[in-house]
Amino acid sequence: MEKLGQSHVGTTQVAIDLSLGDLRAALSAGWRDYTAQPLFGLFFGGIYVAAGLLVYYVLFTQGEVAWLIPATAGFPLIAPFVAVGLYEVSRRREQGLSMSWGKVLGALRGRGDEQILSMGLIVFVAFGFWLMIAHGIWAIFLAEAGVGSENFEFLFTPTGLMMLAVGTPVGALIALAFYSITVISLPMLVDREVDFLTAIITSLAVIRSNRFVMVAWAALIALILFIAMFPLFLGLFVALPVLGHATWHLYRRAVDPHGG
Repeated sequence: MEKLGQSHVGTTQVAIDLSLGDLRAALSAGWRDYTAQPLFGLFFGGIYVAAGLLVYYVLFTQGEVAWLIPATAGFPLIAPFVAVGLYEVSRRREQGLSMSWGKVLGALRGRGDEQILSMGLIVFVAFGFWLMIAHGIWAIFLAEAGVGSENFEFLFTPTGLMMLAVGTPVGALIALAFYSITVISLPMLVDREVDFLTAIITSLAVIRSNRFVMVAWAALIALILFIAMFPLFLGLFVALPVLGHATWHLYRRAVDPHGG
């Protein structure tokens, strides 16, 4: 029998009554986790910062500065996989377990069943898919304008603005789709011995049952990560770990919220 405020996905209960207050509570809990174990947060945030700076450097040295926008827009797609270690930190704090680098980094291997690695593959394929779509959109509009990708001023021309008008909603839809399958599934794979398909189905069920709140969370993540990328991605040292820890706490509220 279903409890008030819950629905079922197989034997798993998911909340149907998430609110904006739950997002505030998750962010507060995420901040507490970050300040309690800052070295882990700085480490995983540093990976993201280093990757961003590498992309930035390569595009500039290759004269492909116009690619910074699609690369930056698609960059948040890989954030959930980078945050897997942060979910483990929050899990261990919640359960009062000992904390060590070996145990936290070991979470990236999952529970020995390669389910997290499978999800990681999906995440990186998603990033590659977005870059291919972006490449197609940019190539069409650049050819129409008769300029090269090194011409950054192109973005402020009527053709450039039209390209952004087309590419932005396309990118947003792709990002929302992959957010929907990862936001709950990755913390669930850290927490439980389930296969990645079950975790994805559960993630989609949480989205379906709490559309407004979960879309608001997606928008908040995108906004915070975007702001944190300036200057030189340095804000990600704080933003990524806090959001990662907060996502863990939102998962705990959304899945089996009353302990089954």
